[in-house]
Amino acid sequence: MNTPPSSASRAAVKAVLFDLDDTLWAIEPVLVRAEGLLYEWLRRHAPKVTARHSVASLRERRMALMQTDPLYRIDLWKLRHAALTEVLREHGEDPALADEAMALFSEARSTVALFDDVEPALQRLKARLALGTVSNGFADLERIGLASHFGVSIAAHRFGRAKPDAAIFHAACDALGVAPAETVYVGDDLQLDIQGAQQAGLRAVWMNRFGRDLPAGIAPDAICRDLHELHAWLDAQAASQA
Repeated sequence: MNTPPSSASRAAVKAVLFDLDDTLWAIEPVLVRAEGLLYEWLRRHAPKVTARHSVASLRERRMALMQTDPLYRIDLWKLRHAALTEVLREHGEDPALADEAMALFSEARSTVALFDDVEPALQRLKARLALGTVSNGFADLERIGLASHFGVSIAAHRFGRAKPDAAIFHAACDALGVAPAETVYVGDDLQLDIQGAQQAGLRAVWMNRFGRDLPAGIAPDAICRDLHELHAWLDAQAASQA
């Protein structure tokens, strides 16, 4: 665990907010599996689409569509649904199939393997701090089995704004009844999570589970490899307030 210097407030920590993907579970295997299941479903139900497209080319279409509407950068569910509807219609398949396809994808998107430290660390943390999540994704925490750990869970596609917008961090703080200066945000993305949270007045811990290098110009309040290290850092913060 590294603790770089920070200009963030030294108010006592009362709440911790978490990112989800690559913070509480690894997202790449989840997406690979979900997109593979979706593609096989399309092969059976919309064969004209898979005759012309691979998983990779469907992803390229989706990324191109994202650039056409700012909403798609916030609502990733809507982006996927719109991309599926467009490609189904283009190849003479029933565009209404997008609803069923997205139901399948959404279930697979919420079938995750938690990092081993997540459950025990959340149990320890929620005994002393308010916990919440702020995510730009659309994983279903009820389905995953984590919802009971959190006093608030805000997803960008429902809130209408996405990280790094300060409003989404402030909404979570307000819901927990804490000030931004009393809140720590934990995430893996240096721009969306670390800089976004700090600019909103929170402290930010970089969850660096994959041994990435920290680029110049970004200064997390701490760098942790897992939630056990986060717990130790929070203990040190509390001790410094004693």
